[in-house]
Amino acid sequence: MWRWGNLLLAFLAELVALGIFAYWGWQTGGTTLDRWVLVVLLPLATGVIWGQFAAPTAPRGTPARHWTVKVLVFGLAGAALWSLGHPLLAVGFGVVVAANLAIIHLQKLEPGKPA
Repeated sequence: MWRWGNLLLAFLAELVALGIFAYWGWQTGGTTLDRWVLVVLLPLATGVIWGQFAAPTAPRGTPARHWTVKVLVFGLAGAALWSLGHPLLAVGFGVVVAANLAIIHLQKLEPGKPA
């Protein structure tokens, strides 16, 4: 239960990061067209990069790339929240993500590894 709960939290954090990028795109885009382009492209580009380098079955994922992409995606999501005037949410998001990733890594709960 502990393993799957932490992996579920990690997946939800990934989805929240995509949502933060969409929210940031909507809030910072100028025209309605700009907003929609950012709302679609930012999460899409992030998802593609995640899938290539940070997903458990990433074809180009090495441990260094895996952690670099995770730190960048979650760090930029926190920075996006902060830049929109939500510093407490940004810090809370960062703390939850950091704790979750630390638990998954230190207790070797990564998907694909024996329980």
